[in-house]
Amino acid sequence: MEASNNKQRKIIHIDMDAFYASVEQRDNPEYRGKAIVVGGSPQGRGGVVATASYEARKYGIRSAMASKKAQELCPHVIFVYPRFAVYKEVSEKIREIFRRYTDVIEPLSLDEAYLDVTEDKQGIGSAIEIAKRIKQAIKDELQLTASAGVSVNKFVAKIASDYNKPDGLTFIGPSAVTEFMEQLPVEKFFGVGKVTEQKMRNMNLFTGADLKKLTEDELVELFGKTGRFYYHIVRGIDDREVHTSRETKSVGAEDTFPYDLTKVEEMNTELDRIAGLVQARLQRYKLKGRTITVKIKYSNFKQITRSMSIPNPTDDADTIASVAKELLLSTSPEGQPTRLLGISLSNFNETIEKSRYKGGSWQLELF
Repeated sequence: MEASNNKQRKIIHIDMDAFYASVEQRDNPEYRGKAIVVGGSPQGRGGVVATASYEARKYGIRSAMASKKAQELCPHVIFVYPRFAVYKEVSEKIREIFRRYTDVIEPLSLDEAYLDVTEDKQGIGSAIEIAKRIKQAIKDELQLTASAGVSVNKFVAKIASDYNKPDGLTFIGPSAVTEFMEQLPVEKFFGVGKVTEQKMRNMNLFTGADLKKLTEDELVELFGKTGRFYYHIVRGIDDREVHTSRETKSVGAEDTFPYDLTKVEEMNTELDRIAGLVQARLQRYKLKGRTITVKIKYSNFKQITRSMSIPNPTDDADTIASVAKELLLSTSPEGQPTRLLGISLSNFNETIEKSRYKGGSWQLELF
């Protein structure tokens, strides 16, 4: 059996159901049973949907959709301002539940994580039983629902968790992995976006079974390094471990504004504020960086970045803001309607104690 190369790990992928929206409906009875969207605003230029309740999803509303489009699809949808401090607190309580069963946890964001329960703390032995207990604890203690996928590797567990949402539990055992991967549509594979999906379809590649007909060299030639991943995963081979922490490669913050900025003075004021947020995060994780990057997104959604490396690592807000403003000025910003600005630092000093943070990459926490 091809999937046996995974050393029969027991992997659970937990994915909270419409997390932000579900927290809002839990805490605000007037939102229950109604179509709500967390994030964005239908007024003015608006923003984007962070999360939509399942009642809103019935109208076709999805995460990352423009708020105006969401309101067009569902005129009575309720827009709710996000409370990230609350979501973070709830997320930590969810992880406390995870830690009852294993310490091998890899958070991907506030609302999802991988768990390796090959060796579980309570000696239960069954990954399915552990997933059931975690789901029940989340429901009983936090009044929220989660969906779980259980399998022998990360890739299949993650796909499985999405199979029966909300409040689902899907198990794909070792003997079923190969058939599962062969039947999987190509758009479900890691790294397959709309462009790659269309490219595959133009080549009559629609499922994992179709990809399996190609050699590893052919897949690499067609899709680059990701082709090697396709070759192995379609055979049920995914040896990636569940990592309990990830090395911080960059630290930053960004903000999408309620109206377009057109004056440099306005942009500089925002850069000062964002630099302060970046400083706080750097100091929290005891990091200093040499490379400062500014991200600019215009009203037409065109996005550019500009970077500069300085001689000495820094976590000083004034220094960060000064470099950011210089980088902004190099783009001739005056009069260019700007909807988003961001600052990040990278290239951390090797002599400084490296910080590790759980949760992968920074999430956008400003609207």
